[in-house]
Amino acid sequence: MSDATSTEVAETATGDTEATESTDVPTPGQLEEEGEIAADYIEELLDITDLDGDIEIDARGGRAYLSVTSSEDTNLRLLSRPDTVNALQELTRIAVQTKTGSFSRLILDIGGSREARVAELAVLVDKAVERIEAGAESAALPPMSSYERKLVHDIVADRGFSSASEGEGRDRHTVITHA
Repeated sequence: MSDATSTEVAETATGDTEATESTDVPTPGQLEEEGEIAADYIEELLDITDLDGDIEIDARGGRAYLSVTSSEDTNLRLLSRPDTVNALQELTRIAVQTKTGSFSRLILDIGGSREARVAELAVLVDKAVERIEAGAESAALPPMSSYERKLVHDIVADRGFSSASEGEGRDRHTVITHA
């Protein structure tokens, strides 16, 4: 493998370490290719499971985003459970990586699952902020993925508080404190 495509471990803005490509931010063309490969993979899954869904591809912030929606009342909601979406996202990332040879940071949303999760995270943050305002020095949230922790950091900042990720591996979580 050449140096241009070697995978390295980098520290993210939230203090997480994750594999990234040494070429840093993917080009719009690379993100488009990721999105197309991911869409083909998810379309094949929908065909196998006999589910209908419309697939939209977007690229922003150095990531490809794939959204699966349906105008009909289908069983697509069965795939929109958070654990299911996370598992499908990882499988889709592996499919993309297999075809491109590059690490993928693709985000998959099925049936509005990401918006629903952001709302859940906002409730968790609000409860933690209430504990701090009631006198607690800090409030720890349960372990979650690096993407969800990033969303939490953004929500916490919007509320005027500080946050940091602590722990290792599956135990990595966010701790909220006064700003």
